[in-house]
Amino acid sequence: MEKLNYPQVQETLYREVMDNGLEVIVLPKEGFNKTYATFSTRYGSIDNHFAVGQGEPVKVPDGIAHFLEHKMFEEPEGDIFATFASQGASANAFTSFDRTVYLYSASEQVYENLSTLIDFVQNPYFTDENVNKEKGIIEQEINMYRDNADWRVYFGLIESLYKMHPLRIDIAGTAESIWQINKETLYSCYHTFYHPSNMLLFVVGGVQPDEVFRLVRDNQSAKSFPGQGEIRRIFDEEPEEVQAPRKVIQLSVSQPKCMFGFKEPKTGYTGDKLLRHEIATKLMMEALLGPSSALYQGLYEQKLISDSFGHEYNSASDYGFSAMGGDTPDPDRLLTDIEAAIKKAKESGITNEAFQRAKRKKIGGYLRMLNSPEAIAGEFTRYRFRESDMFRVLTHYEECSLEEVNKRLREHFNFDRLAVCIVEKPSE
Repeated sequence: MEKLNYPQVQETLYREVMDNGLEVIVLPKEGFNKTYATFSTRYGSIDNHFAVGQGEPVKVPDGIAHFLEHKMFEEPEGDIFATFASQGASANAFTSFDRTVYLYSASEQVYENLSTLIDFVQNPYFTDENVNKEKGIIEQEINMYRDNADWRVYFGLIESLYKMHPLRIDIAGTAESIWQINKETLYSCYHTFYHPSNMLLFVVGGVQPDEVFRLVRDNQSAKSFPGQGEIRRIFDEEPEEVQAPRKVIQLSVSQPKCMFGFKEPKTGYTGDKLLRHEIATKLMMEALLGPSSALYQGLYEQKLISDSFGHEYNSASDYGFSAMGGDTPDPDRLLTDIEAAIKKAKESGITNEAFQRAKRKKIGGYLRMLNSPEAIAGEFTRYRFRESDMFRVLTHYEECSLEEVNKRLREHFNFDRLAVCIVEKPSE
């Protein structure tokens, strides 16, 4: 058992790698009654083309990671949610671009629930009948999201930014792709991506690390997993230019929604370098576009934006993009005003006052998150799977300089790589 100390944030983690490659990390929180556990695999919606070891590349239908997440909760004796509920726990799961996470929270029978979590994720049960039944359920979910204006404008932006990268494909896939999924494909993807060496078990809350490790050791030693080579993810070459500078979707909305963002070439970064790149970009966007910025206040006073306006930045080694926007009565005027403000900021730079204000806000938000085991559980694997460390975020915020932030300002806002998506009601 390895002990990881973080004196700056007064946290201590414990880590152990099982013989089969499963990484287990425990963060005990003395005095907390509730415990959160996540069992995560490095497998998300973008992993639709891959090879294992020296094996031949495999291309699978879009949406299969999300489909697997749905099917994992079904067992021969019934729905696993009922088991968790009978043990006083609340369970859930989600699929993102690059991970699938199964989780539970409980204040009693914590170790019984931990065994349940591990066992159901490591015990797939797919039949032709239950797979075909799920296709109709997921198709309904896809159609439901097609009527969700916020979802449509966000994924419409990503579709406009990317030509080849599977980021542009809805996490759930399409109504056509899910009907190509069968039991055999599910098992093939499961055995590839749900191998213990590709997974992480994280437990935070009122637990004893020794007891967690003992339970996991005993649990895993009773199971057999064949050896597996390295998973190679395969992506087509993504051009630097955007797929479409402007996309308009017609939907019944009371007011238009406008999202816009900038596409970056793949970063090639992992670990601390990726983390620092992300933090500098987020500080830059907060200083320029956050609620305390002069730009935000000016747009708000003109009623061009509401408190729905927000921004985010997403990056990994093979992609990076920003997304900004919200409800607006006049998308074109909003875009014109923001473009002028960004170009002016690129010339003059962000002021030290705005930078320090953004830094204080980000540090405050991060420290508040560390007081929430639920928030820690939700975020920990996102950092870990990108070879970075959530508990080093504070260090990077404190070390990040105004010069770095202004450098990111001038790098990121390249108007040749701008895409816009607007959702508006059909013209009468």
